Formats: sequence, structure tokens, C-alpha cells
Amino acid sequence: MNNHLNYNPDVLSCLANLSNDEVFTPPQLANQMLDMLPQELFRSPETKFLDPCTKSGVFLREIAKRLIDGLAEQIPDLQERIDHIMHHQLYGIAITQLTSMMSRRSLYCTKDASGKYSLSHFDDDAGNIRFVEIKHSWQNGRCRYCGASQEVYDRGEELESHAYEFIHTDNPNTLYNNMTFDVIIGNPPYQLDDGGFGASSKAIYPEFVLQAKTLKPRYLCMIIPARWYAGGKDVNSFRDIMLNDDRIKCIHDYPDASECFPGVEIKGGVCYFLWNRDYKGDVTVHTHKNGEETSIMKRALLEPGCETFIRQNEAISILHKVIVKKELCFDTKVHPAMTFGIRTFVKDFDSPTPKPEFIKVYAQKKIGYIRRGNIPSGEQYIDKWKIIIPEAIGTGEMGKDRLKPIISEPQSINTETYIMNGPYSSKDETENVISYINTKFFHFLLGLKKITQHTTQKVYSLIPLQDFSKPWTDEELYKKYNLTDEEIAFIESIIRPMD
Repeated sequence: MNNHLNYNPDVLSCLANLSNDEVFTPPQLANQMLDMLPQELFRSPETKFLDPCTKSGVFLREIAKRLIDGLAEQIPDLQERIDHIMHHQLYGIAITQLTSMMSRRSLYCTKDASGKYSLSHFDDDAGNIRFVEIKHSWQNGRCRYCGASQEVYDRGEELESHAYEFIHTDNPNTLYNNMTFDVIIGNPPYQLDDGGFGASSKAIYPEFVLQAKTLKPRYLCMIIPARWYAGGKDVNSFRDIMLNDDRIKCIHDYPDASECFPGVEIKGGVCYFLWNRDYKGDVTVHTHKNGEETSIMKRALLEPGCETFIRQNEAISILHKVIVKKELCFDTKVHPAMTFGIRTFVKDFDSPTPKPEFIKVYAQKKIGYIRRGNIPSGEQYIDKWKIIIPEAIGTGEMGKDRLKPIISEPQSINTETYIMNGPYSSKDETENVISYINTKFFHFLLGLKKITQHTTQKVYSLIPLQDFSKPWTDEELYKKYNLTDEEIAFIESIIRPMD
């Protein structure tokens, strides 16, 4: 008999993702998250679990398996045990009508929990997995709960509104009659696309995490994009709340999201965490790369002098040696993208070729010339030596994104395609700054905060300024900051050489 005839894959491991907000959780990943919980939870008939954003039902199904094994001695009769678990321990809130049926099929073996094929009989077809079609609450053109655009999402009933019940209420306790949950676990929707083909997508996962905390479970476990480490659009306040919450006991960090979700690209990777209501202390950070757990460290979520989470465990000792010198940082030399007020998509210049008294413009993949009087802002920098670097570079994966600095000479400016740093007093000083930018040391500290393709001012805030009357090499920097052989080897191993 052919081997493939015996192959019986788990259907939940074969699901493709429906859209960028519905990333399905493979069973193996769900079980890795469940392994973080105290396993005695699965041996108690009193433990209550909630998935507030169920899609495939994989979390509820895998929890059911553990409870069926864990309660075997306390409730010997299998059907009685299943009935107790399904009716009194497992609850879910689906994010769409479709996923509600998928979840019931996974947990009850039928989309109709009241039907004859259900593993446990309920009086209604939903069982304990609810889905209620609700509306956004519009206020000044935005939903007051999730921030969705009324222009985009106030549409016909035939289209999905993405008004998720769990986060569209002031009191989520009422959804299950003020029930107290021991564990809230899930994989929430990640973003709402406001019609900009991803460019204007709004992060939605913070709303699920924060709402879950209001229910005061004993444990909260969710898998979310790791972009919150450094903040950014829609997540700055969420980052600050998370980094100042000493009840986060454990984080598993995956810089490459495809290790969790095969075939899915999520800029900056993903993480899952365990929040423990009764814990207070440092977090244990597990780093995963190339299918292996590469490091484990118990440390502070928020390092002194930082406003973001440093994801690399091995970087902490290096960062401490830099911070202790209390030097000014490179972000003080970096300016906003619109320093000169010229947009990226500028089409026409005053001249495509040089002319006397015209100012050179570095634009996306081209150079043009513009009359000085037509430059909206940044007059004080036009006649200075500067350095420009593309605002969007690479993917945010540490070690792979190398900056390509360009000297912007006097009587030149840039569009918002580039981020400018400077000004500098001479060409020699400018070239010395570039020698520093080109070091692995510089790129290592840059990578601690650059976890997406964007290279804005804030990602330079951990990089110390140097004396730019001279050029710099990595060897000089390693010596200045007294790095050990192990620390040097770590930097050298993850930052690729210049092309």
C-alpha cells in the first residue's frame, strides 16, 4: 500500500489564511502556547477558558483534549466528562459567521451544537461559541471602539464589517453573564485596512489584549505582531502599557513570523506571551530562530533609559555598556521626513537639469532641480553638508538591512523618500559620519529598534554620537565600549558585511 494513502493530516494545520486580519493558528503553535500555562489547570473541573477571537476553534479543541485526559479520574464516564467540559469549561466568541461554524465544527464535530451529531448536546445551535452580528459605533467618522473608518466600513450588509463583538462593548463581562474566566487565550485579528491596500492599515490586536485584561483572568495568553516592541502607528500607548506591566511572566519571540505561520509574512515577526494576574517581576524572554530556541533570559521588560523593548537577549549587556557612558544619541542629528516639505510622489521639478541658482533635489530614483523660493521649509539646511538615507529599507530583520547613506552637499535637499541627518561643518566631517554609519556597531544598535522597514528618527535613539573629527572603525568602537570577545562575536555574527 502506498504511504500517502495512510496520511491523515489535521485539517486545522492545512487551512490557508482568509485575509490579512484572519491568520489561522496551527495546532502545534496552539499547543506551544498552552504549554506555558500551569498544567494543573487541565486537571480541574472548575477551570474556565475563553477564546474571545476564535477562528478555527483550534485553541478550544486542544484545551478540550487536555481536559478530557486531565479529568479522567475525577469524571470516569467519558460522555459525562465531555458534557461537563463542553458546557461548563469552554467558551468562545467568533470573529465572523464563517469562523463561528468552523469553531463549532472543530469543538463539537458539527456546526450545529443542538444537532444529533454534536459531541455534547446543547439547546441551541451555537453552544458556547457565540457570534452576534453587531454594528460599529460611529463618532466623528470613526468607530469609538476600534477606530475603523466610517467611510470604509459603513457599507452594505452583504460585506463583512469587522465589528468584533468582544471589543465593541464597554462591559465585556455581560457577554457571558459576568462569568469569571481563569484563562483567556487566542490569536486576535491583527489589523483593519482602511482602504489603502495595507498602507493605512490600523492595528486592532491591542484592543483585544486590553479588553481581555479588563476581565481580570488569572492568565492571559495571546499571539500578536511583535511591532508593538518599538511602538509606531496605533500602538504607542499599547507599548507603554505592556512595557510597564510587570505581570507579563513570559514572552516567546519569533523575528520570522513564518516559523509560527508558514507562508505568512508579518513585518517585524510575532510573539506570544503569558500574563499572570498574580505575578510580579521580570519577564523570561525566549528567542526562536531557524526552528530552534536560541536564547532564554529573565530580564526587565523595559531597560533603563529605553522606551522600547529590546528583543535580543544577547544585546542587553552591550546596551548597558553603551548607556552607562550617557552620551548624546544619533537621533539628535536626525530630522523628520518632510524637512524640506517635498513629498515622495513629486512628479515635476522646475528643471530636470542643473541651472544656476537652482537647488538639487534627491528624489525617489531620480534627481531634479527646484527654485529656492519653491522649497516650503528647511531653509536653514539647504546650504549645509548633510547625509540622507532612504526612509524605507529592507524588512526590519536585524542584520540584513544595511543603510546606504548619501552625501547631500550644500545647495541640495531631499524629498520625504529620505531621512536627513546633520548638518555638518565640512565634507570631511560628513565622510567621517558615514564611516561610523557603515560600521557593524552602528547597525547593531540601529537594529535593536528597527523591527520594520521604516528608518525614522526614533530608531537612532540608542546609537551614541561620536567625535566626528576623525573616521571610525568597528575595532575602535569595540575597544571604546570595552566589549568582550563574546559580545563582539555576537555583533559580527548577525550584522552582514557591507556590499
